[in-house]
Amino acid sequence: MSSSSPYYVESSPMTVRVNGIVGWLARHGLSLAGNAELSVRGRKSGKMQRVPVNPHTSEGEQYLVSARGHSQWARNMRAAGGGELRVGRKVRAFTAVELPDEEKLPVLRTYLEKWGWQVKEYFAGVTAGSSDEEILAIAPDHPVFRLTVTK
Repeated sequence: MSSSSPYYVESSPMTVRVNGIVGWLARHGLSLAGNAELSVRGRKSGKMQRVPVNPHTSEGEQYLVSARGHSQWARNMRAAGGGELRVGRKVRAFTAVELPDEEKLPVLRTYLEKWGWQVKEYFAGVTAGSSDEEILAIAPDHPVFRLTVTK
């Protein structure tokens, strides 16, 4: 990847398999540590794409953070402006607004407090205990979307 390319960490074959299992479990009602299955319309195919995500609540608002960077689901979310979160039969449709980098600090810090154990390899050594400056430095690499539930 060139330095001008947006940050993105490709999933390993093992991660793809594990994500498939985690997504299947969420689709069938079993959430591991609060995860859910995201459905978002593909920006090129127009078909619904599904991926397991870690919905995150910070200061009373719900967010999705793309730990791996400018992933396909994050790019699709920008184009679609929303999607659905599913755990079993519970489906929540939502609209999404991407946060500017300067507003990400509190969300990324609390996200790393809750999910750091799972996503630490994607944050270049930055943790929930890192300084504000360190977190703000990696903010451009991690899209954050504020969700508003619509049904």
